[in-house]
Amino acid sequence: MKLKLLHIYCLLFVLTACKIVAQDISLYQQFNGRYDFTAVGNTLNPVENNTSSICNIFNTSSETLVLSAGDVVEKAFLYWAGSGTGDLEVKLNGVTINSQRTFPLFKNNLNYFCAFADVTTQVQNTGAGNYTLSEFDLANLVGAGSGYCNNSTNFGGWAIVVIFKNENLQMNQLNVYDGLQGVSNTDTNITLTLDNLNVLDNAGAKIGFVAWEGDRDLSNDENLTFNGFDLFNDLNPINSVFNGTNSYTGSEEMFNMDLDVFNIEEFIQIGHPTAIIELTSLRDFVMISTVISKLNNQLPDATIELHSANNECFSRRVIVDYTVSNFNSTDVLPAGIPIAIYANDIYIEYDETTQPIPVGESQNKTITLNIPETIPDDFTLTFIVDEFQNGEGIQKELDEDNNVSNTLEVSLMGSVAFNLLEDITICNAGLGKTSFDFWDYIDAVKTNPTDVVSFYTNFQEALIKVNAVQDPANHIVQANPEEIFVRIENDQCYLTTSFLLKTKNCPPKVYNYVSANNDGDNDTFFIEGLRDVFVNFQLQIYNRWGALVWSGNNTTEDWYGFSNEGSRISGDKLTEGTYYYILNLNDPEYPNVLTGFIHLTR
Repeated sequence: MKLKLLHIYCLLFVLTACKIVAQDISLYQQFNGRYDFTAVGNTLNPVENNTSSICNIFNTSSETLVLSAGDVVEKAFLYWAGSGTGDLEVKLNGVTINSQRTFPLFKNNLNYFCAFADVTTQVQNTGAGNYTLSEFDLANLVGAGSGYCNNSTNFGGWAIVVIFKNENLQMNQLNVYDGLQGVSNTDTNITLTLDNLNVLDNAGAKIGFVAWEGDRDLSNDENLTFNGFDLFNDLNPINSVFNGTNSYTGSEEMFNMDLDVFNIEEFIQIGHPTAIIELTSLRDFVMISTVISKLNNQLPDATIELHSANNECFSRRVIVDYTVSNFNSTDVLPAGIPIAIYANDIYIEYDETTQPIPVGESQNKTITLNIPETIPDDFTLTFIVDEFQNGEGIQKELDEDNNVSNTLEVSLMGSVAFNLLEDITICNAGLGKTSFDFWDYIDAVKTNPTDVVSFYTNFQEALIKVNAVQDPANHIVQANPEEIFVRIENDQCYLTTSFLLKTKNCPPKVYNYVSANNDGDNDTFFIEGLRDVFVNFQLQIYNRWGALVWSGNNTTEDWYGFSNEGSRISGDKLTEGTYYYILNLNDPEYPNVLTGFIHLTR
């Protein structure tokens, strides 16, 4: 089950004396795995605004990000906040950053803002080290005489929330919530309810805050509680929690902003489904823009997705391809998780996972459904993972509300007919060179001209429409015979048929005239359909006196009027005249030798 911030509300949300416009803090992003968080940032205020009537403010400040060995940055979110409606373009280490999301707050006739940008790539490339935010210009807005200066709410600052992964960490669930909510003497309380926690282990549980405009010297009943327990530590006393401090560096001079982290191991109950955060302030104006929680939730999270539903023609059988995933999780999803299958919300079938699914992985499955006669021909198909027919499941999950698949619209109506196709037999071109042209079969197989035809060399691939034959007009066979599967389909249905591609060794054709003069025409003794077809052939050539002058096979060159046998010197040029050949094909289909005369000229 995922952590979800159900609601954040202000008491006295609408007042007759003041108007509050805010953007409620809500869950922005969740991380499940070996994750933790840190933050880096700094203020633009040279001093606390409640202690000085001189309202100077910087436009640049720096701080150092510290990471440990093995920490790998997963995400980095930049927040910058201040008085006014917003300077929405700043620079981080010299790189221009524009706000991607902006959270406004209007209170006591003054505007405040917090801006957001995802800076993951920049922080991943830079890593640990110095970060400088610059060109954040508020000086003209908050100077002496302004409303912000007069009521001591002139402030500006920035923070980068960093989510990192480390293989030495426990499996945790991190939630990043953001928005902009404020409390003060007129609106004294904010309540955040975190629901569906299912905490399995409270070890290392913590919560972090990015807060703005808190004052050290205004400590009149300012309290932060978690499940009714006060959150405080040495940097953040119980009556002034948001007091310009940084839990990551120990700094007490982050004037009018806070980066605070609190241990909540003792305040959260294992198995308890909810947690309540309350912030109260009877005087100090405090704004919270970001809340980060880390809890040890080691649970799987099963989801399911339907890909296709193909019905067989003339039947009520439907073949469904689907995937069960365990992506956003912190533990293995075990085998045997039930899957309830519904047609028009009526239970019709059961399936289950067959293997454990690790964190971040999935399992592809196929099932053949026999649709009951009571179901209409047109219906909606839905799968629900971790559910039996009675609606109950067996697996506790991080999110119990995402087990329902997408829907597929299925129609059993319609049929496809086809014409039978004859096998194709052609002469063997040798050594994988035989090319078949069955382009005409696209139209020949159809009985309806609007049907779609595709060809496959594998029956299963024909069923799921993958790896179709790309060029039916020039298909090189890989076997003899090779079966070609034909898929004929319309919008509602498909059928398959097949035919064979056969190659045969055709009788070779002898061209018995050789003019060995290197003019490129009949220079050698050429026998069409011999080489690489009858790979074991033996060819012998004799002169007019019956003497063997040349012999060859599939590995030798064609005869070009020279000798390689007999008493003559090998390679000797033979005289013009008539020669006699004996060709043994060494093929069981052609047991008799072929003989004839050759006329050699030069």
